[in-house]
Amino acid sequence: MQSLAHAFARRASQLSPMLPATAAPGNIAFDSGHAFPGVLPDLTAEAAIALATYRAETLQYAPRAGLPALRAWIAEYMTSDGARVSADDVLVTNGAKHALELVCRLLLDEGDAVVMTAPTYFSAIPIIKSFGVSFIEVAQDHGGLDVNDLAAILDRRRRDGKPRPKFIYDVPDFHNPTGVTMALERRAALLDLAAAHGIPVVEDSPYRAVRFEGAPIPSLKALDDRDIVLQLGTFSKLMAPGLRVGWVAATPALVARMAQLKTDAGSCPLTQRTIVEFCANGRLTQHIARVQERYRAHRDRMVAAVRRALPDVSFVMPRGGYYLWLTFPDGLDADELAACANRTGVTVIPGSKFFARGDVPHPRNHVRVAYSHADEHEIDEGVRRLAAAYTAVGMDVPVAAASR
Repeated sequence: MQSLAHAFARRASQLSPMLPATAAPGNIAFDSGHAFPGVLPDLTAEAAIALATYRAETLQYAPRAGLPALRAWIAEYMTSDGARVSADDVLVTNGAKHALELVCRLLLDEGDAVVMTAPTYFSAIPIIKSFGVSFIEVAQDHGGLDVNDLAAILDRRRRDGKPRPKFIYDVPDFHNPTGVTMALERRAALLDLAAAHGIPVVEDSPYRAVRFEGAPIPSLKALDDRDIVLQLGTFSKLMAPGLRVGWVAATPALVARMAQLKTDAGSCPLTQRTIVEFCANGRLTQHIARVQERYRAHRDRMVAAVRRALPDVSFVMPRGGYYLWLTFPDGLDADELAACANRTGVTVIPGSKFFARGDVPHPRNHVRVAYSHADEHEIDEGVRRLAAAYTAVGMDVPVAAASR
């Protein structure tokens, strides 16, 4: 049979013909931000109401912008967090990544540029890259995105006659992967800079409610008085990832355009109504408290395990979210470490996956580990296996699966 490679679109021709390899059976999963099974809510009663009382709604096509009741609830939820949002500002999507794709379809043409931190959320990279754009990487530190660095980059591009980036993408609360939270003054400065250059800001905010300590800093959307922020949200972290319901909050004109770009004939009304019933009954507040308590304990357990088993590894202590961003000593190849760790029985993601640009050098000594999914025993054992892999890589000797 003749190969069809010649027929691929440019975005597909760059993709691997193989699905990513799955972790070996028995591996402890530190690689992905899955929810801890013990905090997944029982939605039986809400689903029954959705299927019985609201059957004519939930088994039909949904409104393209989302169920009005859910859009209203999301607007109220965001307003309680300081943002000035109405139901008309909300578009319901099939998760936050779908929301990001719609933003890209709305704003990007081939050849455009997008600003991202280095590192950044690794799943956002291929979504944005598929639109044929280039990436502008901006440094960040313990205070989040370095606005001064971005200002210098934008000034240099303007002097060189280059077009302004189409948008700035960031995860300001409990940043994925680093765990840092952008300081208030940085947020205000970023919005001032973006407004001065006429650049929209895409605020990806999945972890904001997963806070363990400290007072919340106003979101970029809450600080936005110029309508330049498009905020992405999701019920994946608020309730359960399998629901696949998220949203984007923007001006009604942008929401209308993105709704027309949707190809799903309206996101699933059954899951939307189930979520509405769960939230309307007041269960979400109690659920979030359980999530915060559980993941705080997981974070503390992993921090203690890392400090015990990997004393020469550094990290920023996250005050919320799902991840630790481990910095190993210079000279370590984290890709090699991740491969060795997988053979040892724990799956982690090397830091190289979190940098958007492949044409410039990046640090090779970072690993992201998730503490959300594993239980306390698995956290202890997984860190022990990671430490064994680190020792093996440092000694340049193989580690067999039998060492588990």
